Amino acid sequence: MAHVFSENDSAARSVVRGDWFYWRFIGTAIGFFAFGLGALLLSVAFPVLRLLPRPRCQQLSRSALQGVLRTYLALVSGLGTISYELHGVARLGRPGQLIIANHPTLIDALFLIAFTPQAVCVAKGALFRSFLIRNVIAATGYISNELTADMIESAATALRAGECLIMFPEATRTRVGEPLLFQRGAANIGVRAATHVTPVYITCHPITLTKAEPWYRIPPRRAHFTLRVGEDFSLAEYRANPSIPLGSRAFNELLQANFERELQRPHGYTSGSSTGNESELAG
Repeated sequence: MAHVFSENDSAARSVVRGDWFYWRFIGTAIGFFAFGLGALLLSVAFPVLRLLPRPRCQQLSRSALQGVLRTYLALVSGLGTISYELHGVARLGRPGQLIIANHPTLIDALFLIAFTPQAVCVAKGALFRSFLIRNVIAATGYISNELTADMIESAATALRAGECLIMFPEATRTRVGEPLLFQRGAANIGVRAATHVTPVYITCHPITLTKAEPWYRIPPRRAHFTLRVGEDFSLAEYRANPSIPLGSRAFNELLQANFERELQRPHGYTSGSSTGNESELAG
């Protein structure tokens, strides 16, 4: 079975340190401090927005969060801690769109939320109890993944209402060197309610901010993130199945196989690189 990362982590760590290693360490510390400070400020400001009618509160909160995260990514790339490139992000944010992404690093969601207008995100249940994050989550109307049945119903309702939804089918960050393991929730939601199901393939080289890796263990050179938006999946075959669980299982198998194949392609991906896709470089 294909592995998520094409480079060996231990080999990557043995590379001679470069790209202003010690400055990047300081920049990483500044970045984490800025993130915590920003989260604290938003957690104070967003409860005020909750005094507004719910639709208006969610609209303003999502717009504000998107702007803050774009600024944050500009900050950390400007500090030289990371660089990134985006391909096809103009196709994100369509009504009823389910965005499916792999999850190699801690900050994948930041990229997707920053470049997807008015996105709803399926988030870890623990974030709804976090002192720094819970007020932000409540104001934006994000959906908890803690109870699967409730998550599926809430996500399907959001899609039918024309919302754009972001999900990580793995439900947690990928472990370096281990194969992808997609849970069926995203496929189930897509079959039930999505107008479009759009993949976003995320890579980071050299890999950093992985599961169980401390923030201060920075890579030997600047990490470069690539996000590419692939072509929409066709849902007709899976919706034709009289059993939603069986259709969802088959669709989930397709999703996982597609991501495994695309993430193994050398020099990026073929999906989502068609003429007309916009590209943005930072760092």
